[in-house]
Amino acid sequence: MFNRILIGIVIAVIAFVLLLKNEWLIRQVGTSAWAEKYLGSEGGTRLMLKLISVLGIIIGLMVITGLHVAFFKWVFSPLTRFNTLGS
Repeated sequence: MFNRILIGIVIAVIAFVLLLKNEWLIRQVGTSAWAEKYLGSEGGTRLMLKLISVLGIIIGLMVITGLHVAFFKWVFSPLTRFNTLGS
């Protein structure tokens, strides 16, 4: 249980730092052509990083509370239900 909480906190903190320091990261790495094309010019990369960060924070909180297992089972259930047809 302590490991799960620690891993969830680490995921959430890294995502939060990415959310706060996305401009620094863009200056270090550069922009993404795909994000600029599909998410808006001169701001698509920033939007993509913010969306990834918010998703990371949500996943980190799910790991802390233990909801990640049930959530991923629900998300991937359409793929795994075909695995049991032969049984």
